Amino acid sequence: MKFVLALLMALAFSAAPASAAPKQPGGPVIVLETTKGTVKIRLRPDLAPKHVQRIETLVREKFYDGVPFHRVIAGFMAQTGDPTGTGTGGSKYPDIPAEFSRESFKRGVVGMARSADPDSANSQFFICFAAAPWLDGQYTVVGEVIDGMDVVDQLKKGQGQGGVVQGPDTVKTIRLEGAPG
Repeated sequence: MKFVLALLMALAFSAAPASAAPKQPGGPVIVLETTKGTVKIRLRPDLAPKHVQRIETLVREKFYDGVPFHRVIAGFMAQTGDPTGTGTGGSKYPDIPAEFSRESFKRGVVGMARSADPDSANSQFFICFAAAPWLDGQYTVVGEVIDGMDVVDQLKKGQGQGGVVQGPDTVKTIRLEGAPG
């Protein structure tokens, strides 16, 4: 009986397609030069093609250059992408409909910020300091930090529940990796 069970298991594993192995996500990399150092984020067009396209457009337009990390909550996340620094600003483009996925919000995951309307993401994004499972399926995942999470950890934290930062660190510039600086 043990032999038959072992044989069945061996057949089951040998019949599994090679493509069943988890794929490593690929996508463009953006390089953030901040007042604290360099952060590299791999974007995930496989999860959120419209959001990634928006970020790439804004990076090419230098929209993010000089923008503050206006909201930084210890143990939760650091948010940027609002040139007004108030948390209410965005780009000249229309808001983007949500592209929710099964990807979990964990340390280093980058998501799009929005208002109470799920279809209101525009230019702001945040980087998680730690797992935030209450965001899963509620916010759009656009990428993950692949280098420089120690830099994100050093960003000046805000005060109170809202995490508004006085004298915030800034994004000096963002570029697509491989593109001229």
